[in-house]
Amino acid sequence: MRSQTYSEYLALEELLSIQREKSDGPEHDELLFIVIHQVYELWFKQELHEVDYLCEQLDGNNASRALSTLRRVLTILKTLVGQIDVLETMTPLDFLSFRNRLESASGFESFQFREFEFALGMKSPAVLDRFADHAFAFDRLQTRLEAPSVWQRVLRYLAAQGAAIPTAALERDPALPTEADADVQSALVDVYRGDAALMQLCERLIDLDEGVQEWRYRHVKMVQRTIGTKRGTGGSAGVEYLQSTLFKPVFPDLWAIRADL
Repeated sequence: MRSQTYSEYLALEELLSIQREKSDGPEHDELLFIVIHQVYELWFKQELHEVDYLCEQLDGNNASRALSTLRRVLTILKTLVGQIDVLETMTPLDFLSFRNRLESASGFESFQFREFEFALGMKSPAVLDRFADHAFAFDRLQTRLEAPSVWQRVLRYLAAQGAAIPTAALERDPALPTEADADVQSALVDVYRGDAALMQLCERLIDLDEGVQEWRYRHVKMVQRTIGTKRGTGGSAGVEYLQSTLFKPVFPDLWAIRADL
């Protein structure tokens, strides 16, 4: 019986056949643009896989595994940021040479990144409207919207370890976005002052929050560097919209307590 080959295991013939340039020639940098964004989507897939595993570990009170999974999520985020360096080797004129071939396609249509946001707690039912005609993406986002976020799982884990997390926070509608909560903050201050292990988990979440914000900043600057103030593909507001997403914390309560420690 013939053994499986490396190429077969990774489905390389299929993988290498899906980079399909649309420009005439084609333009040299279109392949780079496609490869980078396909790789991003693969990493988003892995991030979702890891976030789901993180939630399982929190639900199972497995702190050590949760921390190691968080470390992997953070490392992947740094890889995502690093890939922007490659994309920035493409000049505005390089991009302009094939930009019209994107037609209405836009990064705003990356439903996996929206899933990642939802999973962390950055939820918005309005996002689903953009995918009303894409049943596969809509269903996945609907599922993420209705599922407890990472933050809600963390609060439940902290409560299981004896932290005085208010019942209202534990029973909050999971479809709502994470918002600052003074009562949760009071409990978190006690956690930081009284339990070094739980504090470590919270600090890894701060690392994750910083990683997401770093990704957003680098993404904004890359887009600004490439298209300036032009509107984005698909009619999006481009840099103007992306700038509006900057410096919005994923876990606001963990930032709010800094002044009280």
